[in-house]
Amino acid sequence: MNAALLKRCVRAMSETSDGSLTPLCNKIVEDEQRKGHNKLAKQLESIVSRAKNNGKIKTMRTVPRRAIQPSSQKSGVLFITRMEQNQLRHEMVLDEAVEQRFLRVEKEYLARERLAKYGLQHARKVLLFGPPGCGKTLGAERLAWSIGLPLLKVKLDTLISSYFGESATNLRTVFEEAHKEPCLLFLDECDFIAKRRDGSRDVGEVSRIVNTLLQLMEEYDAPGMLVAATNLDELLDPALFRRFDDVFEIHPPGRPEIIRLLKMTLSAMKLDSHICWSTLADNLFGSSAAMVVKIAQSAAKEVVLGADSTLCHEDLERAITRAYKQPSKQG
Repeated sequence: MNAALLKRCVRAMSETSDGSLTPLCNKIVEDEQRKGHNKLAKQLESIVSRAKNNGKIKTMRTVPRRAIQPSSQKSGVLFITRMEQNQLRHEMVLDEAVEQRFLRVEKEYLARERLAKYGLQHARKVLLFGPPGCGKTLGAERLAWSIGLPLLKVKLDTLISSYFGESATNLRTVFEEAHKEPCLLFLDECDFIAKRRDGSRDVGEVSRIVNTLLQLMEEYDAPGMLVAATNLDELLDPALFRRFDDVFEIHPPGRPEIIRLLKMTLSAMKLDSHICWSTLADNLFGSSAAMVVKIAQSAAKEVVLGADSTLCHEDLERAITRAYKQPSKQG
């Protein structure tokens, strides 16, 4: 149905005196929003609102502009999780080199207007890579928090549809959403769809999705920032790397970072003065940041639930043993 005919139908339905067709009008507006026809949806909403204000219908439930999140037209599965500023985590423990990379990206975004005066473009597309649990998702949240933007986290696995051609359409819908307002668009585990085109057996659909992603990233000019994350950078299509303004690795924590993570996680606890932090760092060396935090929290919970009020070295050693199911290396 074309736009003109649809508007005539909605106008006729909205002017029924008993308001019985109002829910159907609302459904049409929601459906047009879901399809990405935002201009038409706004016009239809205005038609129904005018009918309400003129007293031609008794009740009217308007549809908030941000109430409808992008979703599959076939399955109805949502693509995006929105996180506001007060939901974002931002405390990170990184080695100095990686910390400086984050600070540089944040400073460039905050100084983007000053850079533009000199014909310089701030980093707007960033790729974070590293092993699981190293802090890639936390890094995206930290960037969004630092530059004052909401975060739109994309569920890339929900973009893949069994319906021919819909996956690429879903991906375009996500990028259209990022253009509606300043935000940080976070493509988590982007290797899920951004595989090497020459290494996939699914030549058709996967290739189309990768090509669509490359095109969308090449044309990306949204008012916010795009951040992607992947566990294994060698799985990505090489052409994808060239689309990013900055690419850097988040390493597993070194011994100094492990100690800082432990102390930060246990900051609310009463700690025994004889804790040997260097021994704990040796025992945890090679662990992910997420695992270090998990072990510290496990030790803290054991103390809170027990009779003692002070956390000691042995509590942390037992937590390490529980986590790895093997004797820890006590020095």
